[in-house]
Amino acid sequence: MPRCRRIFAASGRKRVTEMARMTMIEAVRSAMDVSMARDDSVVVFGEDVGYFGGVFRCTQGLQAKYGKTRCFDTPISESGIVGTAIGMAAYGLKPCVEIQFADYMYPAYDQITQEAARIRYRSNGDFTCPIVLRMPTGGGIFGGQTHSQSPEALFTHVCGLKVVVPSNPFDAKGLLISSIEDPDPVMFLEPKRLYNGPFDGHHERPVTPWSKHDLGEVPEGHYTVPIGKAEIRRLGSAVTVIAYGTMVHVALAAAEDAGIDAEVIDLRSLLPLDLDTIVQSVTKTGRCVVVHEATLTSGFGAEVVSLVQEHCFYHLEAPVMRVAGWDTPYPHAQEWDYFPGPARVGRALAEVMEA
Repeated sequence: MPRCRRIFAASGRKRVTEMARMTMIEAVRSAMDVSMARDDSVVVFGEDVGYFGGVFRCTQGLQAKYGKTRCFDTPISESGIVGTAIGMAAYGLKPCVEIQFADYMYPAYDQITQEAARIRYRSNGDFTCPIVLRMPTGGGIFGGQTHSQSPEALFTHVCGLKVVVPSNPFDAKGLLISSIEDPDPVMFLEPKRLYNGPFDGHHERPVTPWSKHDLGEVPEGHYTVPIGKAEIRRLGSAVTVIAYGTMVHVALAAAEDAGIDAEVIDLRSLLPLDLDTIVQSVTKTGRCVVVHEATLTSGFGAEVVSLVQEHCFYHLEAPVMRVAGWDTPYPHAQEWDYFPGPARVGRALAEVMEA
């Protein structure tokens, strides 16, 4: 993979480190590789993740490197995969398992919410459940209604879970390592439309590869990105745009296209949520637009809007707006109408600015 050099300023000295250029697929794979090399208790399993390397090749080469006892295939049974992971975690292992598509997690929802999320509480802290459930999420690949869903709100409602959604390779690796090292269950949602490039919603244009993007620079060794800390991707003073996953890049494109001085926040972690960063930004701008790909009703954006209203009411100059998917199953034939693209986000920005 291509390499570059990054200079860090620290204590008045310059330090040059070698950085690899990675896709999000490679970054996720590197996170598992680094974690498995550092800790023998980390195991990886799921449907087709072993010899085949996963449907998106995120686990390619791990079985050959670490053997069939640490990276292995499972039957097509999501409830079985998660139930096995919970048992392994109680025994002292650290499973990092793959649900092939987020749409397939529903048979395992009982195991996730009734077992994994509650082990620490019901055992009064005697047991924890250090599992990571990786799952490709979202649309933009013409996957239709059973390969395009964004179920993050179903997890953020559950006490005991952490929910992480990276938007780039650098964060994906650092957040996944943090998730694997976390003592509690983490839902790690990987926006599949970002696997190979920072898709900004302009589907009619060629996609810029991660090899040409700053956030495609990823250290090859061990590092972490803290869970529960948002990142401001674009500074601005006119309006705050709050997004996560693919929608971060859509929001950036919308602000640029509209010529609006928008501040764009990448949540990165939905649970725990970095409320301080949100409040500081909205207090400064007085306006807010929340963007997510999931359906509008009861989507995670509703929680964000409620918090903004609660904590920033006296600073708001306009109603908080949401841009989201339709309240329908994901439509294959109308992918780009359903997908909250830059035009839809731009209209919301203009409406908020005119209010």
